[in-house]
Amino acid sequence: MIHLNEVLFLFLAGIIITIFRLSSYKPQPFFSSKPFLNNFNLNFFNLDFFNLNFFNNTSTTQASSHLKHTNTQKIQDINTLADCHEIASRLSELIRKDGAGSWPPNTNHLSTTWPASLRPYKEIYTEMAPLLPAAHASLDDNINHQIISSFRSRFRQLLSEKVNLDEVTSLLSAAASGRWDVFPRDTYNAFYSCLAWCRHAYRWASIPVVSLAQREDALPLPRELVVPWNKMQAHFQLASDSGNNMSNLVLNFNNSGEYQYKINTGLSQKIVSSEGEFTKIFYEVETLAVPIYHAMVRSIVAFARENKKECLRYVREVNDKLRPLLGAYYESVHESKIKRDVWLSRVQGFYAWGMTGEERDVESQELIRFDGLSGNQVLLFQALDAYLGMEPYLTREVMDRNVPGLQRGFVDSLGRFCFRGLLKDGCGEDGEIKGEMLEIVKRMRVFRSAHRTRAKVYLSVPAPERMPMTAGKSLLKDDSVGGIDFLDQFMVKRLQQTV
Repeated sequence: MIHLNEVLFLFLAGIIITIFRLSSYKPQPFFSSKPFLNNFNLNFFNLDFFNLNFFNNTSTTQASSHLKHTNTQKIQDINTLADCHEIASRLSELIRKDGAGSWPPNTNHLSTTWPASLRPYKEIYTEMAPLLPAAHASLDDNINHQIISSFRSRFRQLLSEKVNLDEVTSLLSAAASGRWDVFPRDTYNAFYSCLAWCRHAYRWASIPVVSLAQREDALPLPRELVVPWNKMQAHFQLASDSGNNMSNLVLNFNNSGEYQYKINTGLSQKIVSSEGEFTKIFYEVETLAVPIYHAMVRSIVAFARENKKECLRYVREVNDKLRPLLGAYYESVHESKIKRDVWLSRVQGFYAWGMTGEERDVESQELIRFDGLSGNQVLLFQALDAYLGMEPYLTREVMDRNVPGLQRGFVDSLGRFCFRGLLKDGCGEDGEIKGEMLEIVKRMRVFRSAHRTRAKVYLSVPAPERMPMTAGKSLLKDDSVGGIDFLDQFMVKRLQQTV
């Protein structure tokens, strides 16, 4: 049993540690112009003085194992509810199919276990990855033309020599007909990620991305990268030439959380580490989100059963679990982990697309220009908005292009079963539930405000080799200030909608 004096000792130790942090902190202009507020938001967001486990020396491996076990239990409970309510059925189906039985999705990146026809793609990645990044960006279009042409030429040669497209197509057709015994879902997920890397690497052909490649309005990709991609996009009910948050980020980790297909192979530790820290955010968000998805489902089921006490319990759990998740974001998107002078030129550009494909708009008959990855494609934030009854940020057209169909179905169901507007004003359990949901909204407002500030800091770093661009909205205005202001308008609008 822990005695009172031990509790007081631990509490005072927490205060001393905090004072030390405040005294040694070097302010960064992320949250406000006041250093103390910057430090408070960064260091206190997931600090809990009253949790005695805060002082335990739990290893990262132990914590990861515990979280994985917890997530497994949550997923099992979701599956038991699948026959009871549509919202549970939607999430259960998403996890069972796209997740290959788990979330984040199971992936088998061990290419030696892949069907033989797919293994050349991993071999090609291994050869081409070190050729993608340049030690220094060139500002000379002639030099860049030679670099890009050489890279693509070698890529085409390897694809032509190594890939048997008929066998790959046959395998994908088997999966489309439900033959998951010959093409297991976890292998399917891993290959989808490998293929997405290959397409983006061929698209840009040089890292840092250079303006010469940005000015390309269209680019015929090799059939070995087109045919399987179209089939896999159809499987996920997607309609974009570009990769997405799932293909390039979440599925780009094995079941142990190890990053697979890399952009800056062979470069300095500073660059490689910044890339790894950035990509890890998206995988960790979905890992930490499982208890939140579970609590959302449970609260909706409880509300449908008119069990307000249980509904309150699970809404409160959504709020509680969101706290450390957003805290992990604040800890990660920081100069100490993701270097500002690295991210824009070495990481962000790879995830863009910014080209037209072969499809035309039904009304205008103009060729459709596809954008790349965006944080707005993250399932958790779409789910939270729908759960709180907010209008989606992404248009239906953009959702259909970039967010897998089963994820869209889950988010749509969260919106349909949103009960926030059905709660009565005043005291009692309805009032408590409304209060908890308002706290969730407040957390999201703080998060979006912080993200807006940090995004502007990272996007404002000079990159003379390229034109202003984001992955999710492609080319911006000609000057960097105008481009960032243009992007900022979208972030301000979303912040205002978070109510």
